[in-house]
Amino acid sequence: MALFSLLLQVLNYGAVSSLGKKQLALVQLSSGESVVAQAVEPNERSDEVIKKFISNTFIKMFNWDGLVQTFNEKGEPITKQDTGIDVGRTERSNGRVTTSSYEAAFAISDNQDFRTAFLRKLAQMTPAGVFNGDTQVSLIPRFISSPRKIKSGKWSIDLVATLVTFTKVDNAGKGISFNKTITVEAISTPQNIPNDTTALAKKIYQVRQPGLEITQIVDLNLANRQ
Repeated sequence: MALFSLLLQVLNYGAVSSLGKKQLALVQLSSGESVVAQAVEPNERSDEVIKKFISNTFIKMFNWDGLVQTFNEKGEPITKQDTGIDVGRTERSNGRVTTSSYEAAFAISDNQDFRTAFLRKLAQMTPAGVFNGDTQVSLIPRFISSPRKIKSGKWSIDLVATLVTFTKVDNAGKGISFNKTITVEAISTPQNIPNDTTALAKKIYQVRQPGLEITQIVDLNLANRQ
């Protein structure tokens, strides 16, 4: 029995030692499930995390179905027409973006009013028909490159996609190329959200949960690629 106990201790030590060398650790999720996670430096993000962040953010920002999910007085989930969020009316647009676009745009940096300028540009792109059920727009990603590291905590990534507009009189849809180079940077995110946090703040934290934010979006130009 003593020999068996000693053998277990040796095996446990070997397992812990192996985890330490590989920088792996057991992490318990809020659901109670335990998973193996890899430790990374504060300013490092894996390629998979960065690519998923870009994919999720752009799909949410550029998928406009004109619908919004909410709850009725009984707390039951319902779907209703999205009236949009006013981000500033201009001569070129009615100044509205979809609710999902507004929420997803919190993944964009506020430095030099980048997010505000982006939302106003997005309002110019958003057809008025989205808000009355006449038009829907979908972003179809076709290629997302592996991130290129610029420096510690900063990467650029290419997105090749098609933006397709559907209307009641054109169910086939019309597509245009949507090819961008996006720069992202690592950020710190809250680990524990207070219980009295507003619904909007919770959505903002969720968008930024990967620990990344977008700092630049430009047209993809392979000719200038070194």
